[in-house]
Amino acid sequence: MWRNDRSSFGWIAIILHWTIALLIGGLVILGYVMTRPDIDPELQFELYQWHKSFGMLALALTVVRIAWWWLEVPPAHPATLSRYEARAATATHALLRMLTLAVPLAGWAIASTSTLAIPTFFFDLVVIPHLPFEKSEAAEAFWTMAHSWLAYGLAGIVLLHAAAALVHHFLYRDEVLRRMLGILPRRPASNTDTSASGSEKWDIGQR
Repeated sequence: MWRNDRSSFGWIAIILHWTIALLIGGLVILGYVMTRPDIDPELQFELYQWHKSFGMLALALTVVRIAWWWLEVPPAHPATLSRYEARAATATHALLRMLTLAVPLAGWAIASTSTLAIPTFFFDLVVIPHLPFEKSEAAEAFWTMAHSWLAYGLAGIVLLHAAAALVHHFLYRDEVLRRMLGILPRRPASNTDTSASGSEKWDIGQR
């Protein structure tokens, strides 16, 4: 099933989730490597262009994901979650959406306020126009600091989010992680279905 239902995520939400997660991880690593003081200048310029391209891709996919979140009915929290855990999960997801939007926007603002006026190429296909911000060293420094701190915050929230999912999967043994992987237990079989009795079967993307 491509769309969500009340108990599980559809494949559109799942694909967006994991694609953005991979992009975030790659961008954090790339951001660290390209800002090292001992890096070759030519390699640094190339990595900056890749960082901006993948950052724009992450921004576009985040907009799609937020739109999909508004249009689709999100699955209910698993019954195993306490009221506190459910509220914490809701707050964490909202914070993740805001940060995955804010971090690339701040990066876009860096390129837009830079006095170097280096164009931003999207994978060497098109030039991304700059935001209508005033170009100055002070503005560039502000957005550089904002981009860095927002990225650190996003990385920290992602790690906490991943740790919580692993705790639920291995300690609580509930479906929190399984349903974002598209793996859910089959619905209980009827009494007439003797082939499923006495065993727990699993299905990919079962709805």
